[in-house]
Amino acid sequence: MMGSDRTDKKIAVTVKNIKKTFGGRTVLDDVSLDVYKGETFVIMGGSGSGKSTLLRIMTGGIKPNSGDVYFGDNELCALSGIELEKIKRRFGMSFQSAALLDFLTVEENVSLPLKEHTNLAPKIISIIAKMKLNLVGLQGFENYYPSMLSGGMKKRAGLARSIAMDPEVVFYDEPTAGLDPVACSVIDQLILDLTKKLNLTSIVVTHNMESIFRIADRVAMVYKGKLLEVATPQEIKKSTNPIVHQFINGEIQGPIDLG
Repeated sequence: MMGSDRTDKKIAVTVKNIKKTFGGRTVLDDVSLDVYKGETFVIMGGSGSGKSTLLRIMTGGIKPNSGDVYFGDNELCALSGIELEKIKRRFGMSFQSAALLDFLTVEENVSLPLKEHTNLAPKIISIIAKMKLNLVGLQGFENYYPSMLSGGMKKRAGLARSIAMDPEVVFYDEPTAGLDPVACSVIDQLILDLTKKLNLTSIVVTHNMESIFRIADRVAMVYKGKLLEVATPQEIKKSTNPIVHQFINGEIQGPIDLG
């Protein structure tokens, strides 16, 4: 695989020899990769490639058939119950649908993780929630309900909630799905700003090529459960792998199964 030498960088998350099957079908086949602290790492691939399953395994949502995910010295797949929950609190998760609760205000949605996992006083929680909303440009919208927000604003509220607990790593599942080009650019810039300002590691699953080349420090290409390549965006553009070349250029002709 291509990729710049990053031996001077500390590793935030390691995926080692992950295999996952569903109903006898192999979804991930011996996937291994390292994500470095402070980088924006993008996992790209088409529908059914296995990228979303990989994200769920990396966040502790499901367990693989074999292999493991390492977060620091912790073997994530070996943990369960309280131990796993403690580790997961060090993660932030931004969902494709924003996953806001319609009956709660924006501030209340952002406050949820703090109410569930800390003993902070309500006033302190409110201050923290407002600070997070300010970071994503939603100051003044604290008392709005999700139904009153545009699609892009809902995504930003979801981002605010994902950083409520000051996580070390934030996972993004298709963060720009369903947004117009301008709203996509806003979300992409927010991901970059939050990663830098909060010293985060960001792991983004997407197939939006414009977003990939805007935000990625490195890109991993997953196809039919296999990891084809890990490289910088500049290297990916020059890839000689015909599958990678076809995918990033959106070409009809090539080895990718269009069925």
